[in-house]
Amino acid sequence: MVPLMSLWAPILLSAVVVFIVSSLIHMLLGYHANDYRKLKNEDEIMAALRPFRIAPGDYMMPCAPDGATRKSTAFLEKFKEGPVAVMTVLPSGQMSMAKNFVGWFLYAVVIGIFAAYIAGRALGPGAPYTAAFRFAGCTAFAGYSLALMQSSVWFGKSWGATLKSMFDGLIYALLTGGVFGWLWPN
Repeated sequence: MVPLMSLWAPILLSAVVVFIVSSLIHMLLGYHANDYRKLKNEDEIMAALRPFRIAPGDYMMPCAPDGATRKSTAFLEKFKEGPVAVMTVLPSGQMSMAKNFVGWFLYAVVIGIFAAYIAGRALGPGAPYTAAFRFAGCTAFAGYSLALMQSSVWFGKSWGATLKSMFDGLIYALLTGGVFGWLWPN
């Protein structure tokens, strides 16, 4: 067993590596460019919604607060007529990625902590590179990728976009596993 405190170097370095590689993937490769489709009449729809001043948050329409409402004729008719949508409203104003970048880095650190915990409990000091790679990488893959499928299963997110993000998660997991294998304590 390796204590979590002995694994701070691979935790932080793997988070830095994932942060840099994810930035390169999104800035240079462009395969996520079509994850979201543009509405043909975007300007009109934005103008129509603007007066409602919808607060930032997650919404579904039509929305039923309980099972009885979901079975009602009125709700079923609304659902049938459409549009049916799941949407996230972001704050209006100046666009800034700083908060997103900080959150993403902290998320990578958290995944590194879980990878360290699992690998540290399974392996002792001096474990071979491949063992540390396998435990940390598999745990990181679970953290970066597996929960993404819920958005496609339940909320209609494109499976193509989900699978591309899961592929990114595989890359991040392989990098995390590599850093842990390289820096595993003797």
